[in-house]
Formats: sequence, C-alpha cells, structure tokens
Amino acid sequence: MQIVVTLDCVDTEAQANFWLAALAPLDYQRGFHGPPYLSLVGPTPAPTLLLQHVPEPKQGKNRMHLDLDFGTADLTSEASRLERLGAELLSDEMSEHGFRWIVLADPEGNEFCVFNPPSSRP
Repeated sequence: MQIVVTLDCVDTEAQANFWLAALAPLDYQRGFHGPPYLSLVGPTPAPTLLLQHVPEPKQGKNRMHLDLDFGTADLTSEASRLERLGAELLSDEMSEHGFRWIVLADPEGNEFCVFNPPSSRP
C-alpha cells in the first residue's frame, strides 16, 4: 500500500521549494512532474506529497493536515527553522496526553504541525 497526500496550491514550484527544504531532514526528493502535478517522494514507507496546481488560493481551515515529527525535542527551534523557510507560526507550543506540538502554515496558508510523541520527551 502507498499513501499519497495531495496538497492544492497556486504555485507548485514555490511550494515544492518550501516543502523540500522543510522536509530535508526526512530526505525528500522531486519525483513525477507533469502539470498540474509535482510530486515529492521520501524514503519508503514515507508518504508521497503530491502538489496539485489549482487556480484559487486556499480558503478556510484545512480539514486534513500533516503532523511532522523530526525527532527533535526542541520544537521551538524546529518551528523557527521552518519560519526562516517561509512558514508562518500559528500557535505557541501546546500539549495533550503527552504529545507536544506547534501549529504552522506553509507559504500558501496550509496548516501543519511539528510535534513530539510522548516517547520522545526529554
């Protein structure tokens, strides 16, 4: 089974550049590119991130989003790294049931979280 996460975007090239830099610790690379699609693939079994060009900008809150665990306990530093790449910080650090996370948005406003599961707490 393969999981592909599709992200609608106005500028697939700009989004690809952001997400490749954001996902660099996970070793994502460009894959299939045939308009209106551009795929970003990671090592198996990582899901593929498929960028799909659409004419309209994002509106409203995402019904689905990415949760990214980069394996670091310092979520603030990871959020700062993503902000330098073009993400927007949307929340302070939150926690529930031992999980800790920060909500951000990519350059086109798609929400995502960086998180630590309970087992990675210092």
